[in-house]
Amino acid sequence: MRPFAPKRLAAICLVAAAGLMLAGCMQTTYEAASTANLKPRDKEYLAKVSYDKVAVAEPFRRAIVNFHRKELPGSIVVDSDNHYLYYVLEGGKAIRYGITVGEEAMAWSGIAKVGAMSEWPDWHPTKSEISRLGVPTFVKGGPDNPMGSRAIYLYSGGKDTLFRIHGTNQPEYIGASISSGCIRLTNEDVIDLYNRVKMGAVVVVLDPKQGDSPYSSKIAMQGGGAL
Repeated sequence: MRPFAPKRLAAICLVAAAGLMLAGCMQTTYEAASTANLKPRDKEYLAKVSYDKVAVAEPFRRAIVNFHRKELPGSIVVDSDNHYLYYVLEGGKAIRYGITVGEEAMAWSGIAKVGAMSEWPDWHPTKSEISRLGVPTFVKGGPDNPMGSRAIYLYSGGKDTLFRIHGTNQPEYIGASISSGCIRLTNEDVIDLYNRVKMGAVVVVLDPKQGDSPYSSKIAMQGGGAL
């Protein structure tokens, strides 16, 4: 067989790479924002928020994607490294949400269960948050509460871990690591997740450097695509 000329080989590699990128893109179907699941209070409070309703960068918008891990449908997987939360569906699919996660020193990882759920929750800052951030000891639930529109409380061994999946009044930080350890979604996304997840559902928060999302959040923020 005649060996490939360098130019011909380079052209074939380029076509193959383009095909892989196209295949990766076709695995993602972005879900249109919907108000169908919003309750009257949701519409009222979301109309009153004072924060800027910044559009989430496209790589972090709610999407249906292929999912190869073995967690059961109905469970949640959090890939903090890449700033994604997955709600596992049937048939090798998942709904992927962009998230804000904690700074490395404040991050938590492990296996937990959904132990409680709340709509427009009050915020009870920890002693550490009160000391570090100078916030009050209690903030009532509402449009600009840092807990946002919904909270999903993570329990391990029957005890509250003090870590939550919740909404945010800082949508501009979706895709970043700046929170006090909790997992934040946009208020609209956390309502969507809340309406799907069940009490007792398993939540897997992957250890650092264990994320295997098909997209890198750092590359995504720079305008890149699938790895």
